[in-house]
Amino acid sequence: MKEIRWHARAGQGAKTASQLYAAALLQAGKSVQAFPEYGPERRGAPMRAYTRFDERPIRRHDAVAMPDAVVVLEPSLLRDVDVEDGLREGGLVLVNAEGSANGYLAVPAERLAAGLGSRFVNLVMVGALAAALGEPSLEELQSAAAALLGAKVDPHALAAALAAGWEHVWRG
Repeated sequence: MKEIRWHARAGQGAKTASQLYAAALLQAGKSVQAFPEYGPERRGAPMRAYTRFDERPIRRHDAVAMPDAVVVLEPSLLRDVDVEDGLREGGLVLVNAEGSANGYLAVPAERLAAGLGSRFVNLVMVGALAAALGEPSLEELQSAAAALLGAKVDPHALAAALAAGWEHVWRG
């Protein structure tokens, strides 16, 4: 089983990112779970979301305590939250940041999204995570995004944001 923890501020799309990543993995034939963790948060307060996936049915229903990967959508959280808490040995930390990010894999998601004329920082990070972990495929991500969000948002814009993150990691 692989587990991912997403850090963001409420309203930045971590819940959507975790659900989209899970939906793409479901299309790839995996068993999945995706869920947010809310406390007394308001828009802008730190929050977490989780994604869990496996080849076999998942019977756990607790928060992710020992993630294989951590995705940080809001770089200011690096000052306030121990994003490495419980991270498995050899685990991946992906941060929305320009240049270096304390030794983590930095993805300039805000710049990449802005270059597309979009605000989909969360989707850029989903694409980057999939490229870094090697699953699901970009096509599975784009298909899941169209199914999950395509009624509200232009599917081409969704696909472009996912591809921008994916390509950044592969060119990286």
